[in-house]
Amino acid sequence: MSEFWASSIKPRQPDDPLRILWLKTGPLHPVDTGGKIRTFNMLRELRRKNPLTYLSLWPDGTPESARKDAHQYSDDQRWIPWREAPKRSLRFVFQLGINFAGSRLPYAIQKYLSRAWAAEIRHADTSGKFDLIVCDFLTPAVNLYYGNYRPQTPVLLFQHNVESLIWQRHYETAQGGVRRSYMHGQWQRMRRFEALACSLADKVCAVSEEDARLLRENFSLTNVCGAVPTGVDLNFFQLSAAPRTPRSLVFLGSMDWMPNIDGCVWFADEMWPLVKQKFPDATLTIVGRKPAPKVQELAARDASIRVTGTVDDVRPHLAAGEVMVVPLRVGGGTRIKIFEAMATGIPCVSTRIGAEGLPVNHGEHIALADTPADFANEICALFENADRRRAFGQNARDLVEKNFGWPSINAVFERYCRETVAAQRGA
Repeated sequence: MSEFWASSIKPRQPDDPLRILWLKTGPLHPVDTGGKIRTFNMLRELRRKNPLTYLSLWPDGTPESARKDAHQYSDDQRWIPWREAPKRSLRFVFQLGINFAGSRLPYAIQKYLSRAWAAEIRHADTSGKFDLIVCDFLTPAVNLYYGNYRPQTPVLLFQHNVESLIWQRHYETAQGGVRRSYMHGQWQRMRRFEALACSLADKVCAVSEEDARLLRENFSLTNVCGAVPTGVDLNFFQLSAAPRTPRSLVFLGSMDWMPNIDGCVWFADEMWPLVKQKFPDATLTIVGRKPAPKVQELAARDASIRVTGTVDDVRPHLAAGEVMVVPLRVGGGTRIKIFEAMATGIPCVSTRIGAEGLPVNHGEHIALADTPADFANEICALFENADRRRAFGQNARDLVEKNFGWPSINAVFERYCRETVAAQRGA
């Protein structure tokens, strides 16, 4: 480890390229989640001018091709072997029990605790090779600050979500006394850890102005530098002119993420029957990796629902669908799938939580509804009105094309990076 990080320390000038150490819980390939998509596109832009070292866990079972693919978004890489307990396994249940009985950390954080990773971070921090450490998501912070360690290198904590808000919403929507009690405990643990990690970072940036506001207000932070808006690859996601399948809905997202699972089940139970009453031939396609058993059961009980699992390219599904639905009751952060959909021109119906933090207007770029009846009515109104669908699609494409390409988004993030370094040097 010491040989890899060994470096002669040279004086640095304010306008020099930033030597960045990027902390992440896994490689980015396959690029199949909103968080991975955001990080992948930002790093490709960031490393054009700034040398970037990627220090990450290597989850057991990761395809070896991901090592080679990492050169698309970083100059050097260091991987720390890590094995996650499969859900519902005896090891997973044992870890949950240990966490519940004997830890102050939420399980979603504790499971990433790695002494080997923490040691590697410290070697890198003290090597003199880096001007900035970026903690991508909250999770790596458990190793960055392990054992009350305080880094010498300036730290920018990149908050894709307000994690404690997600767990608060899990608690608020949980059914059953035992589940509600467990979710309440995890919410409170996440709140304490998130407040501490954010306060220890030199700077914190969010992915929306709403999240930035919540971080400042919920944790009394004075180090939140602002928000990095959601971006979209406008060359990859283009306005689709192909005929769309009549009365077809699409849901797009990682189907092993609890908010997406909750949203799909809620939609199928509460909204879908209302849509089917008026349009018996309507179909729903749920597109996304690793669908949980609860999601797979939806297709098993209703032939009009299709669950694809992992797909190589989401664009054909966005091009074929007549309306995209985002029925989230729980969530936070990126909302990148909405912008990808908007770039292709498919009209979207979302809850306000689903589109939270996005600069979109109800009735112009998107339809917003929060009750099952209102949500179903918005879908039916779009099914019935082709002109409205076209207007939503064109307005949405115009919005993202004008404001949310990745080069302009990355310029904001790089400014925050330089502000973080300058703030510590000036302290």
